[in-house]
Amino acid sequence: MALSGRYIPSPTEWVRDQVADYEASGGREANTLLDTGLTVIVMTTKGNKTGTIRKSPLMRVEFEGEYALVASKGGSPQHPEWYYNLLADPSALMIQDGPEAKDFVARELSGDEKALWWDRAVAAYPPYAEYQEATERVIPLLLATEILAAG
Repeated sequence: MALSGRYIPSPTEWVRDQVADYEASGGREANTLLDTGLTVIVMTTKGNKTGTIRKSPLMRVEFEGEYALVASKGGSPQHPEWYYNLLADPSALMIQDGPEAKDFVARELSGDEKALWWDRAVAAYPPYAEYQEATERVIPLLLATEILAAG
């Protein structure tokens, strides 16, 4: 079930351009974070207040078909808006990791499960550890699991 509604691109130019280029190329282009060479996915959520479609490139932290969604916002004091979108509706989530987007459901992790996925996230993108040190808030970590079509 694709998310429907009016899409509002990011106000940040590089994010807006990366999402557009990634989607237009089926993930063959704009699939790394700037010039780092580290792989990204495109996450689509639905705004919890506006109902509009929002898209964000996130670091690719994947294991056995599930994805960690790290709400780091670069270590800023606030959570990213997409975090609140997923709290409001965990199944209003699509992830594109390659040519096509698929439906997912998210849940927030805690305890040992969060520690395991946090280690995977830091292995994929080491600055996450610095981001946690830079902020007083505990960076939320969500796990996205694909919703498989019945039948």
